Amino acid sequence: MKKRYLIIALIILSIASLFIGVTNISPLDLFNLTNEQTLIFWKSRVPRLVSIIIAGMSLSIAGLIMQQLSRNKFVSPTTAGTMDSAKLGILVSMIIFTSATMLEKMIVAFVFAMAGTFLFMKILDKIKMKDAIFIPLVGLMFGSIIGSITTFFAYKYGLIQNISAWLQGDFSMVTSGRYELLYISIPLLIIAYIYADKFTLAGMGEEFAVNLGLNYKQAVNIGLTIVALMTTLVVLTVGIIPFLGLVVPNIVSMYQGDHLKNNLAHTALLGAVFVLFCDILGRVIIYPYEVPIGLTVGVIGSGIFIYMLMRRKAYE
Repeated sequence: MKKRYLIIALIILSIASLFIGVTNISPLDLFNLTNEQTLIFWKSRVPRLVSIIIAGMSLSIAGLIMQQLSRNKFVSPTTAGTMDSAKLGILVSMIIFTSATMLEKMIVAFVFAMAGTFLFMKILDKIKMKDAIFIPLVGLMFGSIIGSITTFFAYKYGLIQNISAWLQGDFSMVTSGRYELLYISIPLLIIAYIYADKFTLAGMGEEFAVNLGLNYKQAVNIGLTIVALMTTLVVLTVGIIPFLGLVVPNIVSMYQGDHLKNNLAHTALLGAVFVLFCDILGRVIIYPYEVPIGLTVGVIGSGIFIYMLMRRKAYE
């Protein structure tokens, strides 16, 4: 889990990602690209790689922050209803603002993601039994309720195919001009690093944090805002990538411990490496066809999640 090994893995997988696809482009072709190869390389392959790296880093860091603030290793945007709330927000923007731009959709989805995340945290405060497994199960049920509402209105307004196809995690549709909103995640990652120590204190409980002079509510609000905005950007641009923000921070904490600031870089790098690996696997497993990233990450991530649940006493 050393940082240099993660960086090497990221570089190797990034190079592999650029040259895997139906259109054959080899590293030597870079010196003499045809017009078609130039278009595919710069308009599709490079944007896809950039979006994979940013999405992997963003959701992993979002999961790490949520786990710290909720004091539960099994909480993430997937198990707290954040992704489902963002999905509902996107549907609402499609129904009410039929000609909305991507930025306008992002704002509406962000408001819904924020509301869903804060509502989950309020529910968390009301629950007396803070069992490690019970909390994410509540979050999954909460997300399922929101998902059911989304499906109902999607059926009612004839948008079920639009919302299902658009929000299924898939990098194959990422091209130049369709992923640039993800760049907003970069300053959010920097803010997360700056506030890492405050998130750590906030994760120790309100009474303890206030006694140490921390503005507890401000720290929690900033953390949840970062989580909601990062999640919204990924869902809007790429679709839903399940369990990423759950398994990656847990894998890092197994090797690195629970120091948030020390884990941020490792979590971001491992998140990018994990998504890159799953994306490459999805591209080669039934070549020349492609398995969506939501499916590959979902299968591998849910398997790791089940393993962690079975071995939960080792991580509590």
